[in-house]
Amino acid sequence: MATPLTFTRFISALRAEGLTVEIVGDAEHHNRNSKGAWGPMNGVMMHHTVTSGTDATVAICRKGYSSLPGPLCHGVIAKDGTVHVVGYGRANHAGLGDDDVLRAVIAESYGDRPPPANEANTDGNSRFYGFECENLGDGRDPWPAVQYDAMVKAAAALCRAHGWSARSVIGHKEWQPGKIDPRGERFADMDEYRDDVAARLKVKPGGTSSTYTVKSGDTLGAIARRFRTTVAALVKLNRLKDPDVIRVGQKLRLK
Repeated sequence: MATPLTFTRFISALRAEGLTVEIVGDAEHHNRNSKGAWGPMNGVMMHHTVTSGTDATVAICRKGYSSLPGPLCHGVIAKDGTVHVVGYGRANHAGLGDDDVLRAVIAESYGDRPPPANEANTDGNSRFYGFECENLGDGRDPWPAVQYDAMVKAAAALCRAHGWSARSVIGHKEWQPGKIDPRGERFADMDEYRDDVAARLKVKPGGTSSTYTVKSGDTLGAIARRFRTTVAALVKLNRLKDPDVIRVGQKLRLK
């Protein structure tokens, strides 16, 4: 368990990880603290928004709805990888979830994934930092490499700040029965995403991993853009005979 980061340290942690951060309005004081506890903190939760268009998405996540007032998260991760911080403190993002999941996250004691969420008996809004990620959530809307990279960095930044491992990062669908977010091939079981967060934690903030494990849907061009290199450099470094042929699970040297 941990005391919530101060707003200044939260922003600094994200920026130190190499993220572009935009603070929306008076985000530092925009919260739901009058409605319940904020802390102790136990982890980071990732969501998708079921919206399109960054401006509209940020506005919704900041203001919320009549039935669910904002903020609906702490940061919105846009398609271009920018993190728009819309609030800080208690936010309406996690809702009620399973206490068995919370215990597993606190202990960081599970394997590839936490136990199934079968109950909704524990307040998650007081326990988790939340990031809403711009995506329709229909399984077809793509997750650009730069956005996925920002999602990895955002989770790693907070884990680093608190001394947590990647097992302190979960998806909304792992917390609350019936939820499906984040949805997409990269997040089928969340374990691959946590593996990338764990790899990120092994390098210095703002640094670059020395290797990358190919995921389903990856292309060499997308990997090159994500790690700010070129296809030619990756081909040479990894002695690839055909840049169009890479396989899932293959480890590529990046530098």
